[in-house]
Amino acid sequence: MKLYFSLIASFIPLCVMADDCATMRRVPTEEQSLQDVVNLGLCRNPQTAAAYASLRSSHFNKNAAYSSYLPSARIGVSANRSFTEHEDWKYGASISASYLIFDFGKRTADMMQTIATYRAAGFDYDSTVQNFVYGLIGSYYELLNADADVKSAESALKVAQTAKDTADKKYKAGSVAKADVYKAETTLASSQLSLERAKNNREITKGTLLTKLSFPANQDIKIKDMSSSFGSETENESIDELIKIAREKRPDLLKATASTDAAWHKRNSMFLRNLPSISASGSLGWNDTHFSDVFEPNNTSGSIGISASMPLFAGFANMYGLRAAEADYDRAKYNEQQTKNAAMMDVFTAYQNYKTAQTVLNQTEVLLKSATESEKVTSGMYKVGRATMLDWQTAQSELVSAQKQNNSAKYDLFVKRAAVALAIGDIKSELEGVENEQ
Repeated sequence: MKLYFSLIASFIPLCVMADDCATMRRVPTEEQSLQDVVNLGLCRNPQTAAAYASLRSSHFNKNAAYSSYLPSARIGVSANRSFTEHEDWKYGASISASYLIFDFGKRTADMMQTIATYRAAGFDYDSTVQNFVYGLIGSYYELLNADADVKSAESALKVAQTAKDTADKKYKAGSVAKADVYKAETTLASSQLSLERAKNNREITKGTLLTKLSFPANQDIKIKDMSSSFGSETENESIDELIKIAREKRPDLLKATASTDAAWHKRNSMFLRNLPSISASGSLGWNDTHFSDVFEPNNTSGSIGISASMPLFAGFANMYGLRAAEADYDRAKYNEQQTKNAAMMDVFTAYQNYKTAQTVLNQTEVLLKSATESEKVTSGMYKVGRATMLDWQTAQSELVSAQKQNNSAKYDLFVKRAAVALAIGDIKSELEGVENEQ
């Protein structure tokens, strides 16, 4: 129970505490960290706000269930006149109260079912928020990747421009054929096209992030880049440790357990409906034609008593209701087991993907270093006539490819680590870890 409330407290929408954020019309001009972006999203996104409203509804339903432990009271007034006998108006007032003394634990079973349902709703809300946060993290890294691709395309354009200028000089000096100039011009045009495509992709990616933050897609947002030292092998936890964390924190697992508890209590409640209940009741009433006679003994009446009741026949409704509750309980147990199996597979898959992403990043860094040196050497060789323009073009193409692969691998590693956090149900720790690195 303590864990449950800690999870809920971690992701209560910030719009509850910051109305200015919810009504904001333009993106803040300051550079936004990942935590800033997540805060904006939780404050403004209607999906998480709707999930929180559903949680509040379940909370109030739980509170309403406590009423069965308290007495109930009713008050009534009346005024009537019979026109057929030409009588005066008759007035009346009454107050009555009742209290359930004993019902063999049925109201307790109902109360526990409501509490379990409330806990399940809380975990469902937590799952909704974690998935939304994971989506924001993905969009954040995609925008960083798109921006890195633009920078790589700009760098490639500078190299292509250098190649074009070098080819022009060598052609004028008569050391190369005109074909080298044409090849350099082709590479330069291709680089310009690649830059425009990269910019277009960045704008679309930025619009996607802004839409998730409930801002117009045509606005601008500045975000912080990530640390370059990230994703080392030393920070890896074992798969057994991750599975242990998932069993303790993953919302859908906790929700499945709470749903099974709710089904168990519902089954008990349906069985207890067939047992007797004992109640106490009392009433006081007054009837007369004159308000001045309120306290006249002949005009007042009252009663007090204890009653017991037990259902004898309800058209087989209780019997079939009990069987349905038993079937629901069996279904909840099977769903819980299926959820556990799927969760363990999610953890294993996310863990393996993250380890693979680490390896891929290391490989792309080696590839990028090699391609960078190759382009430098080839450009130098071309300038002294020991390499052809085709050789230089090939080196430039390999460099651009290596840069894009490295950019993709770097931010894919961030996403894969966030996927591990999501798989174990602890996306909050991912945000805290990233915030410390930024």
